[in-house]
Amino acid sequence: MSDGRSVSGQLKKFVFRGKSSSKGDSRGEYLEIVIPELLTAGYSFYTWPSAPLLAWYLWTQRRHLRGLRVLELGCGTGLPGILAAKCGARVTLTDSVALPRSLRHLSACCEANGLVPNRDVKILGLAWGLFLSEVHSLRPVDLLLASDCFYEPSQFEEVLSTVAYLLDGTDARFLCSYQERSADWSIEALLKKWGLKGALLDLDSLSESSGVDYRSLVGDRSLHLLEIVAV
Repeated sequence: MSDGRSVSGQLKKFVFRGKSSSKGDSRGEYLEIVIPELLTAGYSFYTWPSAPLLAWYLWTQRRHLRGLRVLELGCGTGLPGILAAKCGARVTLTDSVALPRSLRHLSACCEANGLVPNRDVKILGLAWGLFLSEVHSLRPVDLLLASDCFYEPSQFEEVLSTVAYLLDGTDARFLCSYQERSADWSIEALLKKWGLKGALLDLDSLSESSGVDYRSLVGDRSLHLLEIVAV
């Protein structure tokens, strides 16, 4: 994990489009999100391919987001959570409490999209697997989000224990996009241990219903979208 210094940067633009639901309105719906990236600062300063996939899914569900209590874990540049906030959700963005510079950059990403930190969105540092007062204050939530949080196997249980606590006794769900990096990595046993169950979402069907091909976002990468709920 790195919270290092940057020597170069870029502004990356993500555009989401959809047909309007209003009769006679042919303009459609449009949302543009810009993310300032610091390319050599560390992996939390870059938007990894799983994040646009999760953001795309949220965009297809945008009419159901308004008013939801949404929490993103390990959010890095925060693309999915920022999109949810722009669609009317009540969003809390979190990343490692050990990476204060990453949290400051996350604030800058929000501000680049007209969101005032701790007014329009909350930003909080967390330590996965440690149930400190900050974690207790996050309940209740309606929707948990994460992209590429299953990156380092040694942290899988820390992530899922935190998810289990936040979902316990609720109808909330956890949506996680991830890149398949090794066939030997599995969270199945940990899901059972922590009283959770997961199912992969059918991205091809979602593409058909939304009219947007998710493959245009992910290319030839092996990316998946997993929904996890409490048993």
